[in-house]
Amino acid sequence: MSSLRINDVAPDFTAETTQGTINFHDWIGDSWAVLFSHPKDFTPVCTTELGTMAGLEPQFAARGAKIIGLSVDPVENHAKWAIDIEDVGGHKVNYPMIGDTDLKISKLYNMLPAEETGTSEGRTPAHNQAVRTVFIIGPDKKIKLQLMYPMTTGRNFDEILRVLDSMQLTAKHKVATPANWKQGGDVIITGAVSNEEADKTFPGYKTVKPYLRTTPQPK
Repeated sequence: MSSLRINDVAPDFTAETTQGTINFHDWIGDSWAVLFSHPKDFTPVCTTELGTMAGLEPQFAARGAKIIGLSVDPVENHAKWAIDIEDVGGHKVNYPMIGDTDLKISKLYNMLPAEETGTSEGRTPAHNQAVRTVFIIGPDKKIKLQLMYPMTTGRNFDEILRVLDSMQLTAKHKVATPANWKQGGDVIITGAVSNEEADKTFPGYKTVKPYLRTTPQPK
């Protein structure tokens, strides 16, 4: 199977979750979505990650984004693990968690090789270490971002929020965001905008180099 790229349509699937059966594209609806996977339930780094996401969920919701977790373990294990996650992180897990026991979704999203056999039964985190990926999917159901992490490095979900802010801004305006940009920072006018158009749309913009024009973040 070919690897997934930015702007590919996110593969659709039907899956069991801690909130019942979902069809992924229907579940996304008109929202943005963050799908993040973890190798196994009751693992230390992932426990902190899911707890962090539970705390950040209102911030994602404020941006019109839904979050959903995935693990190859059964849904009933997720429900037990959610108690530990709340205990460690201090926030209740209100987002759904997918049980990918037949490894179907992990293979669909290139987190495990297509030729991988068997089920989640007896697998260790090391077997699943590639299952540590974050996908941001737009309302058009296309993949906007994918990040893969090693097992021993906890993910920075503030970065996922930052990227989401950038993508939502740049989807509305003809701008791009510079390195380390944060909400409220200056932005770059894209090359698709002529200087004449920039004078009208972004009055008072600054020319740093002929190819690099900056302007305050559009409201």
